[in-house]
Amino acid sequence: MFYRPEDGHGLPYNPFNAIVTPRPIGWISTQDSAGNRNLAPYSFFNAVAYVPPQVMFSSTGIKSDQDGTKDSVSNIRETGVFCVNIVEYSMRDAMNASSAAFAKSEDEFIKAGLEAVACDTISGFRVAGAPASLECKLTQILQLPGEANFVVFGEVTGVHMRDDCMVDDRFDVTKFRPLARLGYKDYSVVDNIFSLSRPD
Repeated sequence: MFYRPEDGHGLPYNPFNAIVTPRPIGWISTQDSAGNRNLAPYSFFNAVAYVPPQVMFSSTGIKSDQDGTKDSVSNIRETGVFCVNIVEYSMRDAMNASSAAFAKSEDEFIKAGLEAVACDTISGFRVAGAPASLECKLTQILQLPGEANFVVFGEVTGVHMRDDCMVDDRFDVTKFRPLARLGYKDYSVVDNIFSLSRPD
């Protein structure tokens, strides 16, 4: 099969997300200038640089109570900071609950039954008990082609790692089983890993 996206794919569901998989999930916590907290998962997320450490996530679509975007991007525009929380398998239901389209004044931490902990290097909150959290300061927001497509870049200013995930001085992902996004309504979990040495 071949299709040009501009012409449509003719399928019941868009296959694009199923092709670009698996994708890590950035559980982005923010707050607006009035202190209203927000927590939302984004599967267009990844690390993009080592020194200084930097990450990105992309937000698509709009909410009726925001100006041309969603709560996360709006809050980051106001405050210049955000936190990326890593999602483990055991938090899958809370993560999913936080993806609902709540009003901007509603707190997803409360809605999902999660405890919020104050960040150390930025003004904001992180998910208590998350395997890792990356506190970030905004570096830039880029608008992409299409309606309400934004990429948010941030420099990591603080790193939290849960003690039980540290094994022999390494962050061991098998200790918490990271959740990954696939296509459609599908997810996966990392249960097994293997190593490869570069030829050089």
